[in-house]
Amino acid sequence: MPEHRYQQYCALARALDVAGDRWTLLIVRELAPGPRRFTDLVDGLPGISRKLLTERLRALEGDGIVARRELEPPAARQVYELTDDGRDLAHAMAPLIAWGASRLGERKPTDSFRARWPAVGMVGLADREAAQGVGETYQYVVGRSAFHFTVDDGSIRLHDGWAQDAAVTLTTDEATWADLASGRISFSSATAKGALSVAGEPQAVKRLRKIFSRNRMLAQGEATTNPDPGLKG
Repeated sequence: MPEHRYQQYCALARALDVAGDRWTLLIVRELAPGPRRFTDLVDGLPGISRKLLTERLRALEGDGIVARRELEPPAARQVYELTDDGRDLAHAMAPLIAWGASRLGERKPTDSFRARWPAVGMVGLADREAAQGVGETYQYVVGRSAFHFTVDDGSIRLHDGWAQDAAVTLTTDEATWADLASGRISFSSATAKGALSVAGEPQAVKRLRKIFSRNRMLAQGEATTNPDPGLKG
């Protein structure tokens, strides 16, 4: 394990020893849905240099957050994936994502965006009580990107790519998806405008909307910013 930078016997300092470097949490975000090749990580992290990405991955391997694995032939390629500790860190990022959601504001022309980014927050901020007793898969198609969620009796996992036998399939464009993530447009409004199409049995759609309530995520962000209602004046 690399030498700790802070050398403080403090839980926050220990966490920042691992996650405090620039790009580190974003690398964890990229790996949360599953293994990624180095080139995939470069694409998902606009602005990072290959040299810096290599350094960060090496440090995360040393801290036991990321592991390398060789794919079986014919792929015969190396991928990076989260360890158990890495998945715990990805889950711990959820309150920070909720807090950041309240600060997104309007998307600037210079802001990069990837469809899978909001999906990572959706997993951490999902309503697991609503997911109890549910066993379904939800497919999302955003522009040229595809990912899906598997819900299994309260457990929720995010995966890249296409699912088999999805109970619900949502299809939209990247701009609409970004507006949905930021709260600039509602699920109902996007559907009414034809910017979002939803295919699936109505009760399954209802379950999906309850599990992945955007309003719930934004509410958690507000609660994180103002934990005491009395502080609002």
